[in-house]
Amino acid sequence: MRLLSRPRRLRNQLAAFTATRTVLNTNYRMLYPFLPVFARALGVDLESMALVVTARQTLGILAPGVGSLADTRGRKWAMLVGLGLFSVGLLVIPLHPTYAVVLVALVIAMAGKLMFDPAMQAYLGDRVAYTQRGLAMALTELNWSGAGLIGVPLVGWLIASRGWVAPFPILGLLGLSAAGLLWVLIPADPPASISPPTLMVGFRRVVVHGPAMAGLAVSLLVTVANESVNIIYGAWLEGSFGLQVAALGAASAVIGLAELGGEGFSAALSDRIGKRRLVGLAIGANILAALGMPLLGTSLPGALLSLFLFYLTFEIVIVASIPMMSEILPSARATVMAANVAALSVGRAFGAVAGPPLLHLGLPANTLVTAILDLAALAMLILFVRLDEPRPAQGKG
Repeated sequence: MRLLSRPRRLRNQLAAFTATRTVLNTNYRMLYPFLPVFARALGVDLESMALVVTARQTLGILAPGVGSLADTRGRKWAMLVGLGLFSVGLLVIPLHPTYAVVLVALVIAMAGKLMFDPAMQAYLGDRVAYTQRGLAMALTELNWSGAGLIGVPLVGWLIASRGWVAPFPILGLLGLSAAGLLWVLIPADPPASISPPTLMVGFRRVVVHGPAMAGLAVSLLVTVANESVNIIYGAWLEGSFGLQVAALGAASAVIGLAELGGEGFSAALSDRIGKRRLVGLAIGANILAALGMPLLGTSLPGALLSLFLFYLTFEIVIVASIPMMSEILPSARATVMAANVAALSVGRAFGAVAGPPLLHLGLPANTLVTAILDLAALAMLILFVRLDEPRPAQGKG
């Protein structure tokens, strides 16, 4: 299997990327199952705590600007600066743990993640042939299941044993350690070209490119759909089955297993059957999983099974769509990837706002909205996203 002219270097980089993003996404994900816990500790209601999620996701609107920095300053520079922002944000929280500080600090940490992720994806897009990029990028997406299987349960243990503030400084220090590791492993890289596109030039290239805009619309719609359930599943499990902090962490491990399966399916199938085709099949399966959730969720085992199926299918959608988007407009690759991050972030912001009020109407309201949005995304994918597969490309050494 040819991924790079130096496959040993690639393996080391992929492992480092996956470990680093596990740290980033443990912080990202831990708000969801422990949203009621953080709300009580800070003396605010669930809707106010959900606004923290909304604020950090809304920041994703700025992601295309971050993508331009990765084009003009280099991928390595953007990754290291992003990790610095992430760590500074989290290390501030223990110094003054109030609602306002947590809100600002998590937004800063999110800015770091928004800088790191598209720069890393563009780095791989520059160096890995498209016919094998699905596998390479799926391997870096193992961080989602790592965060769910290892990170979030450990956060639950830390909160239960040492208090709600405990996870933040630990994750901040791990972020600094990751920056040191990548500084050693990733070679200095020049900008993508001698005259890289400016922000406005790259942005215009994306806006006038129909398939790219359609792909971004798909990302937006499926993420609003997912977040409408994601934002409330902790409150749903706590309210319906009386789960406590440690048990909520264990429930997140079930989701981590689902995402591990989704990443495995994507790694095995996306390069074989085509990224776009796999995305479409997974969206259809996610619709069925969402509609089945109220039926299965009448008992705790059924609820956990429904969450497993829901996250399995959604993870396939996201992981398979990343390499698809990386080749949809190669002349503005970093900007496209950053715009995709923006679409995902804005989608999560909308879903975070919509999810709690919908839950007041009952879980079927959340899942019905999810199915409708998924159906719209599937129609957009079928009608407007065009990408020839497989598409041969030369990787760089």
